[in-house]
Parts: sequence; structure tokens; C-alpha cells
Amino acid sequence: MKLKVPNTYVIIFGVLILCAVSTWLVPGGKPQTWQVLSALYEGFSKQAGIIAFVLIIGGAFWLINSTKAVDDGIMRFIRFVQRLERYQMVRRLGVGNIVIVLVMLLFGLFGAVFGMSEETIAFVAVVIPLARSLGYDNFVGVCMVYLAAHVGFAGAMLNPFTIGIAQDMSGLPLFSGIEYRTICWVVLMACAIAFVLWYARGHRTEVKVAEPETLAQTDEAEAPKSKVRPWICLGILTAILTGFCITSAADCVIKVGQSTYPAPYLLWVVSAAFVVVSIIALRKSHRMFILNLLMFSILYLIVGAMGYGWYLPEICALFMGLGIAAGFSASYSADHIATEFVAGAKDIFSAALIIGFAAGIIEILQNGEVIDTMLCSMADALATAGREGALALMYGIQTVINVFIPSASAKAAVTMPIMAPFSDMINLSRQSTVLAFQFGDGITNMITPCSGVLIAVLSIAKIPYEQWVRFIWKFILAMMLIAGLLLLLTLYLDLPGF
Repeated sequence: MKLKVPNTYVIIFGVLILCAVSTWLVPGGKPQTWQVLSALYEGFSKQAGIIAFVLIIGGAFWLINSTKAVDDGIMRFIRFVQRLERYQMVRRLGVGNIVIVLVMLLFGLFGAVFGMSEETIAFVAVVIPLARSLGYDNFVGVCMVYLAAHVGFAGAMLNPFTIGIAQDMSGLPLFSGIEYRTICWVVLMACAIAFVLWYARGHRTEVKVAEPETLAQTDEAEAPKSKVRPWICLGILTAILTGFCITSAADCVIKVGQSTYPAPYLLWVVSAAFVVVSIIALRKSHRMFILNLLMFSILYLIVGAMGYGWYLPEICALFMGLGIAAGFSASYSADHIATEFVAGAKDIFSAALIIGFAAGIIEILQNGEVIDTMLCSMADALATAGREGALALMYGIQTVINVFIPSASAKAAVTMPIMAPFSDMINLSRQSTVLAFQFGDGITNMITPCSGVLIAVLSIAKIPYEQWVRFIWKFILAMMLIAGLLLLLTLYLDLPGF
């Protein structure tokens, strides 16, 4: 009989019942009965902001993806790199090696910045033909996209679905500790790229580099129904940004760790660059303009978070505006924009729903007055293990949980409200606790059978799951070890934000 992993909702509700039972068993607990059901409502109410944030971000990115702007940008990038073979230095390094490195860096950055995961399914179908045209097998094609995005996901600096939610629930400034996380991202990506290059070198057949049929047959950026609308969008955005600069540019103070740097002209510089680059992009196609909107939105997010203290409401507004601007520039009707946004929100609704359900667990523990008792017991049990042992245990717990609950947002909702105060009791930085969650969540995503994204990617690549496990398990173990060492360093180094 084949073992079947229960549905995520079943797992969470089971944990909810166990927590309710614990209120009867833990000394000093206030027994919970029918409150199990009311706790769900309370959980949704208290996490309404996070839930709204996830739904809005999901809808906005769905709108962006529906315009095919990201697809078009990546394919242009791939074609450009392939044309570099005419240079002698490029031939020495190998076009294949260069393509692998650049594509992996690109998707690693996407994973680190906005948590690209489900989107990799479509790109795998594009990149696998590219990999095969360079003489590589399907494993290399999958690694260039899926593995790179999820390694970037594990070492994320700005991912709102992991870092943003985990830090919010831990009471930390949004995207604080970005300096060390950037270092972690570089280390993890370097290891991943080295692994793929090593494997690719031993599994390549010599073929003449040719543009893949998939890319050659891809339609060029289609002109929108109205060529004027993207320019109108640029004009409106320019006016909005000008007003923002006039009223708020002088208030920009960049915070890096404990240091502050007044930057009264930064917003002007970024906005001027946006206008210039947008004009250049629009002369090429509306999709390049939309891709430019996405890139500068990420830049504005960084400036806003670090310079103005932006949090969930401001970031939601930014990406809501991004989605509407993208849809308008693609000549979508108002109805079409609304439909695509709802589709995106619907696609990520399960993660948002899990956040609410998971918050109910915390409500049961709080209302049952057992959290303090449980934390004290955990602290006492780990007293002899020291901070190193406690941090390693947190890392291990997050890793195990991820095997059964691949949703990062759900795990943050379940674990961080407990882990964060626990770290205070054993003199651990909450930032280290968030990093333990981040590593534990990201690395095993590449092997867990509960990941629908992984199964879909392997199906497209025609790679049986068992073969993927045999291919990747040693790399996963190595990455877990490296991540563990990076995690332990936070205990001994004086790091900004930690």
C-alpha cells in the first residue's frame, strides 16, 4: 500500500486538535473545547493584513505574467548570450558554461527577490530545449531554472513571502539583515552553479550551438491594440513620481543596520533613471516597458523599505499599481485586468488560507495559556545544548516541517510566533531564528514529494521523481550543511541587523 501524505489542511487541523488537547495536559493550561473552531476565525482576523498582502502580491504578479513580459525578457536574454560565441574569449570559456551561469544567476535573483516558484514551470519548458541545443540533458535544463530559483529562494534577501512574513511575525524591521543575507545568497548560488557546471561538463555531447526551436518560433513582442496606452502610462507614472519626489525626496534616510545615511537626491536619481530607461524600452516593445516596470518596482521597494520605512501597506500599494500599469500598457480592458488579478489571487489563495488556519493554532495555545509553559520547558530542555544546539534544532524543525508543508507563508505563520519568543529566552537573535526558518524552508523544496511545483517541473522534463532524488540528494545534503555553517556564523559575528 502506497503511503499517502495528508492534505496540508488536514495536517494543520490535526495540529490544532493536538494543541487543544495539550491545554488539558500542560500544567496551568486553560482547557479548550469548542474554541478550536472559533480560534480559526480569530486567526483569520489577526492575520488579515498578511493575508491581504499575499493575495494582492499574488494578483499583481499574475497580471505581470499574463502579459508575457518576463517570458519575452528572458528569451531575449538567452538569444543575446548565444550570439556571443563569435568572440574568442567566450569560446574559451564556453558558451554553454556562460549560459548556465547567467541563466542561473537570473533565476536565482528572481527567487531571492520575489520568491519565484510556480513560475518556473513555464520557464523549464523554454530552457530545456536551450539546454539540449547546447548538448546538455534535461537535468541541466531543470537545474538552470528550478534549482537556481529555489536556491535563490533559500538565500532570499527581499522575498516578501518568506522574509517579509517571517520578519513581520517576529517583530523585526522589514528586510533587515539584508547585508548578511546577500552574502548567504552569493555563497549558496556559487555552490549551486559550481555543482551544475560540474555535472554539465561530464554529461555533454558536442553539438553546434543553435537557437532552440522554442525560442525561434516564439512570437516577437506583439504590439498592443493601442500603441499610445504604454506612453500614456509612462506619462501618468512620471507625473506621480515627480509629485512624490517634490514632497518626499528630502525625507529619504537609508538605514543599513544601525547606521543611517541621508539621501535627499536618491529618489530623484531613481525616478529619472526610470523615465529614461522606460523611453528606451518603449521604443523596443510594450513588453520591455512592462519588464522595466517590474525591475524598477523592485528598486523602489528597496528604496522605500530602507529609506522610508515602508511596510506591508506601502508594498501592497506599489505592486497593486504595478499590476494595473502592466495591464493598462498591454491594452487590457478594465474587466480583463480585474479577471487576471482575481485569477492570481485565486492561485495563491490556498497559501493565504493556510496562514489563517495556522494562526488559529497560536490562538488555541494563547487562549489555553500554555505557550509560556511550553517555551519554558523547551528552554530548560535545551539549556545544556547551548545556543548552537538550540539554533541547530530550530533549523532541523523547519527542515522537517517543510517536507510536509511546502508553503513558506504557511510555515512562517505556524512556526515564527513560537520560535521568535523562544529565541529571546535562550539569548538568540530573532534574526538568526528567521534565517533558520529561511534555510529550512528553501533547501528541501528541491526534493520534497509534497511540492506540486517540483512534480510539475519533473513531469515537463520527463524525469521520474526517483531519478531526480538520486541526482540531487547529495547536493541537498551539502547545501544543508553549508547553510547550517552560515547559520552558526550569526552567533559569532557582529552582523548588521542581527
